[in-house]
Amino acid sequence: MDDAGGGGSSWPYVKKPQPHQLARSLTYHHPYQGQGRRLQPARRQQQQLPDARIPHPAVVFYTTSLRGVRRTFTDCSAVRAVLRGFRVAVAVDERDVSMDAALRRELQGLLAARGRGFSLPQLFVGGRLVGGADEVRQLHEAGELRRVLQGAAGQDPAFVCGACGGVRFVPCPACAGSRKVFVEEEGHNSRCGDCNENGLVRCSSRSKEELDSG
Repeated sequence: MDDAGGGGSSWPYVKKPQPHQLARSLTYHHPYQGQGRRLQPARRQQQQLPDARIPHPAVVFYTTSLRGVRRTFTDCSAVRAVLRGFRVAVAVDERDVSMDAALRRELQGLLAARGRGFSLPQLFVGGRLVGGADEVRQLHEAGELRRVLQGAAGQDPAFVCGACGGVRFVPCPACAGSRKVFVEEEGHNSRCGDCNENGLVRCSSRSKEELDSG
């Protein structure tokens, strides 16, 4: 048999198929090698692009503007200050239970479903209960509150709604806050069905701003 290397050694004949087989194994027959190299850049690109289908987690803050209970009012003010104190402030849906009894009932139901009694303030992020003033303060001091709020929509901390002045409620346009509307067919006044017990409705301009920021 002829010597392929011309030097009388049989090594080229024995080893010659091995480099060729090794190359075939890595390039064509390995179950992950080829696919991994083609798909990995695509995965990195997808991670860099925000998914518009995933909404920002809503930050809902139940509070009160009444000063009847000093500790409660102070706690509400403290949590509000923390939420506004981030360099990039988050958009917060403040729900003042003293302005609308329906909001109070709403919070009572949410807390009862979690086995907790009614208290203020209360912070929810993405539908998950974060807690009251003590829990928010502990998270903030530990540097964990920013992580809890991660992904929430941002908002200019200096923004003030021109329609409600930041109160988030305006007089009902149907009854001008009187809670009564005249029913022509019946010839007398009737209870307005658009507003709450205070003749107020949620500010639509403020709600639109929060949706736009999300």
